[in-house]
Amino acid sequence: MELPFFKKTDVIGLDIGSNSVKVIQLAPAKKSWRLVNIGIGHLPSEAIVDGYIIDSMTVISVVKELIASQGIKVKNCVSALTGHSVIIKKVNLPVMSEAELAESIQWEAEQYIPFPITDVNIDFQILGTDTEGRGQMEVMLVAVKKDVINDYTNVIKESGLVPVIIDVDSFALENMFEMNYSVAPNENIAIVNIGATITSINILRGGITIFTRAIPVGGNQLTEEIQKVLGISFKDAETLKFGGSVSGIDAEGVPQVVERVSGNVALEVKRSIDFFLGGAPGMFISKIYLSGGCTKTKALQAIIQERTTIPVEMVNPFTNIECSSKKFTMDYIKDVAPCFGVGVGLAMRRAGDK
Repeated sequence: MELPFFKKTDVIGLDIGSNSVKVIQLAPAKKSWRLVNIGIGHLPSEAIVDGYIIDSMTVISVVKELIASQGIKVKNCVSALTGHSVIIKKVNLPVMSEAELAESIQWEAEQYIPFPITDVNIDFQILGTDTEGRGQMEVMLVAVKKDVINDYTNVIKESGLVPVIIDVDSFALENMFEMNYSVAPNENIAIVNIGATITSINILRGGITIFTRAIPVGGNQLTEEIQKVLGISFKDAETLKFGGSVSGIDAEGVPQVVERVSGNVALEVKRSIDFFLGGAPGMFISKIYLSGGCTKTKALQAIIQERTTIPVEMVNPFTNIECSSKKFTMDYIKDVAPCFGVGVGLAMRRAGDK
């Protein structure tokens, strides 16, 4: 959703998640993009819950500190929303022009949106018309609660930035994937973005989003389970989750906890993919790409592959981005790459883009 009155210009991508804030700045390069700035600021638990900002002052403080620490001067910002306040549906509507649909979208969307139509902002993209002569066309419908948009734009403004586009995380991931990977026209792949509290599943056909689902599971469940089993702090549990060690703590039981909770995540991913395939006879998913900070958890990739029986690969959002700079090492880029799938997709946007 583009905010009005802004021309194409430099932007930063600002991915505000439940556990952290990621900022990234890209500049056009000869063949693709060049990394200019990148950084992560960590949020305390409960600052953002299920995509809703609970403690705006803390989020503003973290964003300000992050922007200052990176020496970022660009003010125009592209951010994204996720969670159950965002409704994405692929629907079939009578064939009409884009202008005609824009005029009638409120009425057309009302039957698909579980909120009062006056409480949401609506956007759409026409995916194509059917080839069977039924006079129908496929439309991707997006609705976001106005109060959630206002909360995020207010946080961005209070942080000293200018919100020029508010995107949806699924579409940001689509942009990132298109820039870094090639997909055959009829190939279906799934991008599974596992955040701290929400896992989003995005299925692309020929590189275009055709199915999305957000499920309320994420990395924090795993951290909290380790914390409970071992009676340790959240911070120490995070360290153990990613395969680290903590002085004075016996981590012998951690692999069993990781396997159990990762199995629950894998089950939810499988259910979502099975749901999609149940409504798409003859289709199959050729590969799952994992994104999100939680995907660095040891054994998670193997467990998802085992439970879904689909090849699983970690996504690298910097595959086609020039990353040579004195400001960051390649080891750092490799370490943070899983966290920046959404951020890279946002940083590629410019006001005025379609």
